[in-house]
Amino acid sequence: MAKIQLTAAPGVPQITTTREFAAPRAILFRAYTEPAMLAQWLGPRDLTTTVDCLDNRDGGTWRFIHTDAAGNEFGFHGVFHGTPSVDGIVRTFEFEGFPGHISLETLTFEDRDGKTLVRTNVVFQSVADRDGTLQSGMEGGYNESMDRLEELVARLVPAR
Repeated sequence: MAKIQLTAAPGVPQITTTREFAAPRAILFRAYTEPAMLAQWLGPRDLTTTVDCLDNRDGGTWRFIHTDAAGNEFGFHGVFHGTPSVDGIVRTFEFEGFPGHISLETLTFEDRDGKTLVRTNVVFQSVADRDGTLQSGMEGGYNESMDRLEELVARLVPAR
């Protein structure tokens, strides 16, 4: 499977990732906005994801919980800015284990002749917050999520 392309320029509190999927934008958008679909791919394989809240509207909130085999929970939450659409999603992101460190995440779904390029741009409050995210193993976990998302959309795309 493809890996994400990750850019984190020195001294800039931002991470940009891209990954192409062999599926139309509408399917990728559904995977990000329908709770039953989101729970199937979000997070590493060794964690279970629960979608506690997903209010896909301007000002709506979201909350996801990852649970490990020992029952430890890791919560994440935020607020949507603008109404999510097939063009993109803008939301804040906060890991509940590190409160007060909020980032702004912009996702776009770019049509590429039946395929979709998913681009995520995350802006952090500081370079230190960005670096902490990178050092947490974010890239490995994100790649694993994207692999799971690729598997899900492959089941949803009609055979050609």
